[in-house]
Parts: sequence; C-alpha cells; structure tokens
Amino acid sequence: MVEAACLDLLSLSSLHLALHIPDGFLSLPVSLFGWVIAIGLIAVSLNRVQSEYQERTVPLMGVCAAFIFAAQMINFPIPGGTSGHLVGGTLAGILLGPWAGSLVVSVVFIVQAVIFQDGGLTVLGANIFNMGLMGTFGGYYLYKAIRFSIGRNSWLGMLIGTAVAAWGSVVVAAIFTAFELALSGTVPLGVALAAMTSLHVLIGIGEALITVVVVSFVWQTRPDLFYNPPRKDWASASG
Repeated sequence: MVEAACLDLLSLSSLHLALHIPDGFLSLPVSLFGWVIAIGLIAVSLNRVQSEYQERTVPLMGVCAAFIFAAQMINFPIPGGTSGHLVGGTLAGILLGPWAGSLVVSVVFIVQAVIFQDGGLTVLGANIFNMGLMGTFGGYYLYKAIRFSIGRNSWLGMLIGTAVAAWGSVVVAAIFTAFELALSGTVPLGVALAAMTSLHVLIGIGEALITVVVVSFVWQTRPDLFYNPPRKDWASASG
C-alpha cells in the first residue's frame, strides 16, 4: 500500500501537478470525450460570436488573447517549491463575454500546445475544456451572479465577483483534471483530488489577484469595454 501510494504521488510529481495535462496521462475514451465537448462548445461559440457580437469586439479579442498569452509566460512562486501562472478564462469572460472569451482562451491553449508543447496534443480537448471553457463560462456566470447581486454599478460588486470567480475557476479546473486522471486509471481519485486541489487553492489566489488588477484598471479607465458594462452613472455608483 505504501509503495502504491508513493508511485501515485510520483506520477503526479511527473505531471508537475499542472492543469496542462501531458500526452499519455488520459485514457483514449476520456481524451475523446474532452475533444467532443471542446469542439462542440467552440462551434457553438463561433456561431454566437458571428451572430450576436459587434465588429468592434474582434480587435478586443485579439488584444485580450495577446495579453493572456503574454501573461501566461510569467510564473509566480507558490509555497512548496512550485509555481503557477495566469489561466485567464475568467478574465476573458468578464471582458468579452462567455462566447467570445471561450474562443480567445481556446486559441491561446492551442498555440501553447502546438508551439511550446505546454500540454499534450492528444489531450488538448480536455485541457481546453478544463481551463478554457469551464474557466470562461463558469467564471463569467459566477462573476455575473455575485456582481449583480451586490450591485451592477458597484465597484465592490465587481471586485468581489472577479476575485471569487477567478479563484473558483482554477479550483474547479483542478477538480475536473483530478477526475479525468482518476477515470483514466492514472492515479486514484483521492490522491489526485488531494494533490491537485491543495496546490491550486493557492494558485487560484494568484489568478484572482492578477484578474482583479486588470479588471479594476479597465473598470476605472474604459468601463464601456466590459461585456456587461456599468451604466453611465457607474462613477457615482461606485464612489
């Protein structure tokens, strides 16, 4: 039992406890399921963006993608000798909405996997689903629920909603990754959940801080860029 537990932890260690799953860690059925879900949601997102979004959103999508891609290159230290970096799903969702935001982060993860080998190609669908689609859709709707419950034009509502949603998106992505590893027979569910969530609870704090800084800056300088912008009286409402 002890040797088996050590091998499980060694497997997770070789994975670096990362959300970017490498090739060989997921079974074929789990990988295929990830691809089906990712392709389906991306296809729906493309249709929604083409039919509902204004043309001015396209340049903003490019800028947002470039920022997230550059920010992901910068790691911040985490206690325990490892590090984390921005995922960006919630940030993209807040600024662009869930549909355009999901396309942006999907493109970022595809470029990372193809050019920088950050995550495997065969499991790219699962990585896009875990970090991009769940982070963008889940993060956006959690942010929206908190912000609108506190006050749509309230800076405090924006702050709390952004922080909670950004942190939660990382933790949820870690949980999904743990379940996928367990279903693939890579490691037992208990080991995967304990290892992934304990680390990403901390990484989520970094994600929340970075996202709050960026969103707060946009809120103060160009609130009209938000997918759900505060009304014109936002300044007085947030004061």
